Amino acid sequence: MSIDFANARRVFEESTDFTVGLEEEFAVLDAGSLALVPRFEELRDAAGADPLMAESIAGELISSEIEIRSGRGADLADARARQHERRRRLFALAVERGIALGATGTHPFSDYRDQRIIDTEHYHRVEEGLKYVAWRNNTFSLHVHVGVRGADRAIQVCDRLRPVLPLLLAISANSPYVDGRDSGLHSARTQTFTKSFPRCGVPDAFGSWSAFEQYLDFLLKTNSIVEYTQVWWSVRPHLSYGTVEVRICDAQSTAGESDALAALIVACVAQAARDVEEGVPFVDPAPRLIEENMWRAIRHGLDAPLIDLERAVEFPGAAALERLLAWTAPLRAELGIEVALPELNGAQRQRRMIDAGAGIEEVYAATVRDTRETYAQEVIV
Repeated sequence: MSIDFANARRVFEESTDFTVGLEEEFAVLDAGSLALVPRFEELRDAAGADPLMAESIAGELISSEIEIRSGRGADLADARARQHERRRRLFALAVERGIALGATGTHPFSDYRDQRIIDTEHYHRVEEGLKYVAWRNNTFSLHVHVGVRGADRAIQVCDRLRPVLPLLLAISANSPYVDGRDSGLHSARTQTFTKSFPRCGVPDAFGSWSAFEQYLDFLLKTNSIVEYTQVWWSVRPHLSYGTVEVRICDAQSTAGESDALAALIVACVAQAARDVEEGVPFVDPAPRLIEENMWRAIRHGLDAPLIDLERAVEFPGAAALERLLAWTAPLRAELGIEVALPELNGAQRQRRMIDAGAGIEEVYAATVRDTRETYAQEVIV
């Protein structure tokens, strides 16, 4: 297989700034035990009678996971409205079939060895290429696509978002459990997925479309990949959509948090794009420096001291949101974007329950209850 680089570049040159697409991944659960159950195909087939849902539901590696997609919204408000309706219909389908849906970065206690890879050419290829690494990846995320016009500009936006990724991870951390135990981490999902998959995590800074294209051409020529979707970076240009796709965040247990986090990501992409346009000075931090903050976000989330990479001093992780809001204030004002996140994120709330003596099943049941009560709402807020 090959990549049509000329077409991909054309897609970006013709893209529209700040269109938005949302992708939310959910665990498919037995409604009683809240264990993972392989019923994606059942939900997909049931959704086939609804044209809106038929085009919005997708599989993600294992049969106990389902993704719901907004499609391209003209802006954030449009994408949210589209996604809210799709959420409502998905949760209704699940309830009709006695299925629960969970939204944390990992499933706390279901054994990855019991999960089945879905029957698609792409995921069979992933399994064959990665084996244990693929089998082990029972993780759930929020992905946000933001339209960026111009191929070089899109690459430079990705470059500027590299040091932002650990802050977004700290804010979104929501997976303290994995393999039936408290991992001691705030984002076990990131350790399981991002630190295991090849071509994953924080990408290099490329500077230009030509340098990016040369790298992909190298991967193809050396039989490292056969399709672009085998590049799993935490931020990447999407060659089919003309978007910058941010993929660093854990799935969020409440709809309000998912909406607010998506708004923050849109603001970050838009502000980076404007900074590129206006020539705002920027020096790409060395990967080793960004990795220091990535580890702190994985381990301690918002409870971590993060590092101001320019000044080489620590700052409280709890200030990550404040810093991103200050940076994005111009574009948030221009685009009418509001971000309202709770004081404690998902990992912190779960850890408060753990510290109070709650068991793994009790903690997870509370997150599933929050998910059901917020994502299934019909009213758009």
